[in-house]
Amino acid sequence: MKIIMNHTVKFTLTIIFAIISTLSFAGGNDGHEIKVTINTLKENETCQLAYYYGNKQYIKDSAKVNSKGQVVFKGEEKLPQGVYLFVLPNKSYFDFIVDEPQHMSIVSDTTNFVKNMQVKGSKENELFFEYQRFIMRKQNEQKPISETYKLVKDNEDSVKILREQMTRIKEEVESYQQKIMDDNENSFIALFIKATIEPTIPPVPESLDSTEAASFPYRYFKAHFFDNINVSDDRMLRTPFFNNKIERYLEKMTVPDPDSISASCDVLINLAKPNDEVFKYMVWYLTLKYETSKFMGMDAVFVHLVDNYYKTGLTTWVDSTTMAKITKKSDGLKPTLIGKNAPSLNLKDTSGRYISLYDVKAEYTILVFWDHDCGHCKKAIPKLGKLYNDTLKGMGVEVYAMETEDKFDEWRNFISENELSWINVHETDEYYRAVAKQRYHINSTPMVFILDKNKKIVAKKVDVEQTPHVIGILKKKAAEEAKKK
Repeated sequence: MKIIMNHTVKFTLTIIFAIISTLSFAGGNDGHEIKVTINTLKENETCQLAYYYGNKQYIKDSAKVNSKGQVVFKGEEKLPQGVYLFVLPNKSYFDFIVDEPQHMSIVSDTTNFVKNMQVKGSKENELFFEYQRFIMRKQNEQKPISETYKLVKDNEDSVKILREQMTRIKEEVESYQQKIMDDNENSFIALFIKATIEPTIPPVPESLDSTEAASFPYRYFKAHFFDNINVSDDRMLRTPFFNNKIERYLEKMTVPDPDSISASCDVLINLAKPNDEVFKYMVWYLTLKYETSKFMGMDAVFVHLVDNYYKTGLTTWVDSTTMAKITKKSDGLKPTLIGKNAPSLNLKDTSGRYISLYDVKAEYTILVFWDHDCGHCKKAIPKLGKLYNDTLKGMGVEVYAMETEDKFDEWRNFISENELSWINVHETDEYYRAVAKQRYHINSTPMVFILDKNKKIVAKKVDVEQTPHVIGILKKKAAEEAKKK
């Protein structure tokens, strides 16, 4: 059983306004007034009011401690509802709820924020802190049981007793959670607690065959992963667990290939659609995540998002300049997505003879764009040359290497000095900029693509030192697929 509680820790607030700046932050005109008294605060010290938003925390306000040892955050407009943070000068903090009403006082001390918390004017927070105190008590009960279990795990009778005790604690927690949800239906604290509860997997249906039965728990859990959380409720966006749930769905519950991840992104965006704010955040977050992903092939997810949400007119908040940049990048990536046939190249070798990329006969072709004057290339290309001679050539690999600078003599000298015996080709600066750079969306060198015998792109942006390993994986995968046929 996993019990989640709020701990007092130190942290650094990140101030990034990427999507927040496009959203309306205030609502209503009743205003807010939050008074906080902490025993260790000294007059004129500065404290901060912050809030969760997706995967970040943002500063909303700051105020100095008055002569009464009290900090007051006050404004004429209501705050968006969700989980907020009171941040002390030493960056320790505690969470509390901003819901209705928004005039409240909070008193505690640093020996234990939650245990000593006293709240007036907010039933939500009274329930919130009482819930945390209950969880803390259950954790304290659970801890010695877990420690004892490690010592007696080979004793069947002892293990049975300990498991019964763990089950009892789990049931008590579930019963407590259910009571809060039943007694406070539609309140934020009820929705908050419900959102932390995992879906329960039912018994495997007897009608399923062995293959379907084996995958049933995973399929059911994934299909019902968001049953207990209303993704389109913007209050959930302002909680510490919202983004973790998104990440878990993408990283743990989704097969790590572009098509599967694109489908999961569609699920998330559709869940968010009923609320403009959550929809904006979800599209922005997923676009950024896969535009900057370090994992090979995930640029296809970025392209999918641009095609299905930006180009279709759904991202109405994106200005024309940003839209042009995003669509240009997406369109530039399309020709070189994994699975696409490599754009054609017909370039001159060191003797001036034209060699077409598609005329290269090899089980795999490494297409590399490099510059003899590039600092990284000066180290990487000789390493690739040695790997080619020692290993890759014997694996049925050929290299088609294009020099991106039109400095013929310097290029040829580098080839000679480093004994680069593969297919070396070049063209004019104008050709590189107008054709090769555009077709392959080259933004740095060296850039490595791996092509199969039909010149289909099967890997890209591979580190030169990893090429033998990647080729080995590709060969093994191809052999397995051939067996299936």
